[in-house]
Amino acid sequence: MRRFLPAALLLLPGAASAQYAYDHAVLDDIVRAERQAHGGVPKSALPTRGYDLTYLRCAWALDPAVRAIAGSVTSYFRATTDLDELLFDLSDTLLVDAVSFHGGNAPFTRADDLLSIALPLTIPEGQLDSVTVTYHGVPRLTGFGSFATAQHNGTPVLWTLSEPYGAKEWWPCKQDLNDKIDSLDLYVTTPAAYKVAGNGVLVSRTAAGADSTHHWRHRYPIDHYLIATAITNYEVAERETVIDGDTIRMLSYAYPENGYQGWFNAGEVLEQLTFFSGRFGLYPFAREKYGHAQFSWGGGMEHQTMSFVGYFHPDLSAHELAHQWFGDKVTCGSWADIWLNEGFATYLTGLWREYHEPSSWHQWKQDRIDNITSAPDGSVHCTDTLSIARLFSGRLTYDKGAMVLHMLRWICGEEAFFQGVRDYLEDPQLAYNTAHTGDLQAHLEQASGLDLDGFFADWYTGEGYPTYTMPWSQQPDGTVDLTLYQSPSHPSVDFFALPVPVRFANASTDTIVVLDNTVNGQGFSFPLPFQADQVTIDPDLWLISGHNVATEVADAGSPAGGLMLFPNPADERIQWPGTARAFTQARILDVLGRTVFSGAPHGDGLDIRTLAPGDHLLELSDGRTTVRARFVKR
Repeated sequence: MRRFLPAALLLLPGAASAQYAYDHAVLDDIVRAERQAHGGVPKSALPTRGYDLTYLRCAWALDPAVRAIAGSVTSYFRATTDLDELLFDLSDTLLVDAVSFHGGNAPFTRADDLLSIALPLTIPEGQLDSVTVTYHGVPRLTGFGSFATAQHNGTPVLWTLSEPYGAKEWWPCKQDLNDKIDSLDLYVTTPAAYKVAGNGVLVSRTAAGADSTHHWRHRYPIDHYLIATAITNYEVAERETVIDGDTIRMLSYAYPENGYQGWFNAGEVLEQLTFFSGRFGLYPFAREKYGHAQFSWGGGMEHQTMSFVGYFHPDLSAHELAHQWFGDKVTCGSWADIWLNEGFATYLTGLWREYHEPSSWHQWKQDRIDNITSAPDGSVHCTDTLSIARLFSGRLTYDKGAMVLHMLRWICGEEAFFQGVRDYLEDPQLAYNTAHTGDLQAHLEQASGLDLDGFFADWYTGEGYPTYTMPWSQQPDGTVDLTLYQSPSHPSVDFFALPVPVRFANASTDTIVVLDNTVNGQGFSFPLPFQADQVTIDPDLWLISGHNVATEVADAGSPAGGLMLFPNPADERIQWPGTARAFTQARILDVLGRTVFSGAPHGDGLDIRTLAPGDHLLELSDGRTTVRARFVKR
């Protein structure tokens, strides 16, 4: 999903091509909108409930001018055990008129947003059967999403948005990520002035008096939260592209006042579709279509084959299109693994930038890192799936998830990373099914030949990130000596083992040396064919890391000519490791030049827990000379 864009950035009629400068706010807006999608929580029930859904036939009467729903949902299912009760999730605000089973009515009860149907006969394990729930009512208001109405340019619009727990607010469903519905048909009856967007292929639009019924048919497995419909006076346009002999249709359902923008953006989407298909395999629903439908919400939602978007912009388009592979074709098997949906969709937005507008790629990565490192804690693994804010954390689920993938690309290598991800998507056990983080790890290990247990322990369940401090020196013969120190930001990880790229440069040449950093305070020595005067840790931003510092000293193992502080920034203690001199006096000044500490150091460090956060200057003296260095107290 995604969010808000200033109207001034929308494409105007007459533009010959899309010229969208990189805008950090556009990428961030997705998160704010998605976390507001729904505030409900799931009810406890057995995940499988004794049956496997195979097909849905949904028939709804909807008027975008009236916030209400009436209709029926017929659920075909196969019993996975001898079954005498069916459980569906359905909001208590909706009234059930009848439950039909084998031509008669079945008794039912309601409690805690559960619909319990007592079957008149036991359905044996393995048998296929069906039940129809007829209902009506006004869906519960949830702030954003689920079931909403609004107006655009004075015209009513209705849409649904069910992620993560909102499907039950408007239809009787089974909110189980691991029970995809094999296929479905949607029949939506609405006043004839309106058009209906939905999943799959529009089979027919049939007039019936003042109304018309739209029949959408979808023949791919689909999760409950990806089923959706939207209704208003859409302006519909169709485009298509051919990829490896397959013709793929692209439908644009736009508000009439934004019809040109929708049509133009559809052309950009086709470019993105071709690019993603080349990287990750053919668009997963090529037999049907891809489409976008405008809705009055500040973001987007990756409904299968028909993303809903609040505005037309290539970054939003790339994110929602990417979800068709990551989230729709392969869906996270648990909300704890939602990063598999959102981390990939965010990273693919960056990949589109890298390919289509490479000048913005470095800043895109820097913005992600800045957000991740704005706090010292937090894991990619979602530790509280009942918290909407945590599920849709822009810092952790989206940005850290994306940059963890970027680090895996660095560690595994370009070819192995993309091959492993493609194998993950095409695994017969995962494709059009669900997956967990371990499934992705297994495919990356197979493609790269690496053992990634340590990496995923640090970066999936572990919290925080490293900050590097590196004193270095170079001899006249070109030999470089350096020591690489690391300060983890959170105690859950005591050391991040990573290959660390370092750029050495002067005015005429440069080179990157990759340091295989396996222990803290690790020393390295190697020849360099030129004298360097500039050194940068991780210049191309492959790693999630803090405010790294590389300082040239007289001797990298004993910085007598300068002072290397570690960690920096620091929380509790600042140190000067590897310094041969014995300092007897220390003084710390704040940004206003006031002395906030004066006294003797404790060995090679000082306790700084009482200092206020911010920039400070440390002075150390051995009675003869004084050295100074700046540090940041977190």
